[in-house]
Amino acid sequence: MKKTLGCIRKADTDFRMIEDGDRVAVGVSGGKDSLLLLHALSLYRKFSHKNFEMCAVTVDNGIGNPDYSSIQALCDSLSISYSVQKTQIGEIIFGYRKEKNPCALCAKMRRAVLAKACIDAGYNKLALGHHREDAIETLLLSLFHEGRFRTFHPVTRMSRTGVTVIRPLVYLPESHVKHMQKVLDLPVLKSCCPVDGKTERAEMSRFLSELKKSFPDAPDRLLHALQHEPYELWQKEEP
Repeated sequence: MKKTLGCIRKADTDFRMIEDGDRVAVGVSGGKDSLLLLHALSLYRKFSHKNFEMCAVTVDNGIGNPDYSSIQALCDSLSISYSVQKTQIGEIIFGYRKEKNPCALCAKMRRAVLAKACIDAGYNKLALGHHREDAIETLLLSLFHEGRFRTFHPVTRMSRTGVTVIRPLVYLPESHVKHMQKVLDLPVLKSCCPVDGKTERAEMSRFLSELKKSFPDAPDRLLHALQHEPYELWQKEEP
């Protein structure tokens, strides 16, 4: 957990993610990334000497019949309130629109639901569990499909809602997320998404895995490029 908390502290310091008085809602999908973020942020709240509140929110896409009792139990053990937002996102994407590449639209719709949940409960920040490889895969997807060098920012203000999205795990390698999931025995839910593992993002994940076999430090180099000239996509906040 020391490495996880160290990466969160660095991201928080570099991008001023969390301030005293913040109310932070953690978007919990049931995957390893968001569950680790929930657990780690609960510890960071104790050790960072920052006074902020937390809750956890899950968006139910309306696909299958997932059992969230294990996540509720985890939240109870951490003394964090938990809610599930029921939606018909799955039916809209796969039934009505029949999207062939549904990930971008699904993510946008889920963020909208999470943002509304934040507003309704009086939370000003939404924490998502994107890790280092997520940022790099987004970068490569943009490069190969759009010819642009860009990815999501660690801190993004949603102008329509006023909610600020933060990604405290952006410095943490996915390999460590997998390690901590086993160490903590996090209650990961099996994905109900019909295209799980079959998307362009999944292909990019496999490509990055192959790239690391020849260039083991490729993720670190790409992350470095995000923060330095001429790109500076991840500009740090001035102290």
